[in-house]
Amino acid sequence: MSRVTAIDAADAISTYIVAKDGNRPELMTRAFVDDCELEMAVKTDAISFPSSAKGLAQITQVLVTGFSDQYENVRTFCLSRPDAGFLPQFRCDWLVGMSAKEGGAVRVGCGHYDWQFASDDGRVKRLAIDIEVMCVLPSEDSEPIMRWLAALPYPWCPALQACETVPAIDALRPIARFLGDRQ
Repeated sequence: MSRVTAIDAADAISTYIVAKDGNRPELMTRAFVDDCELEMAVKTDAISFPSSAKGLAQITQVLVTGFSDQYENVRTFCLSRPDAGFLPQFRCDWLVGMSAKEGGAVRVGCGHYDWQFASDDGRVKRLAIDIEVMCVLPSEDSEPIMRWLAALPYPWCPALQACETVPAIDALRPIARFLGDRQ
């Protein structure tokens, strides 16, 4: 087994986001340790995930390959960035937008990531994901939402910037409220 080069918190997080959003499961070994753990708290009926997963293979299946079987055009943003390179833990809010492969419905969601990193190489050893809000919109709303998401700095985006540019679509009010509360 080859040794993994140490990675700092921001690189581990951004590598995970690129792996998930771009369906790049091979990147997960760079971001996560082999015996990693995932906990999920889904506070909406608009999307479903298992409440937990253990080990790199299972977590990759849940967060990358299984996810990409259902969704495309995924853009995930962390609303704050770690201010130090190597951290034991980091909590940040997130924003995500995506479209369903079947039917094209658009989902926009927000929540929290709680990251814990391995002390030896900085990779993720535990990730807790809270999904607070998930709005489902018809495919007709895809164009303004995807244009909005494409204009945001990726993958690190200040909540204020995301909030100020949310499209004026009534169904996105819970997203705007979540983002507005982060300022």
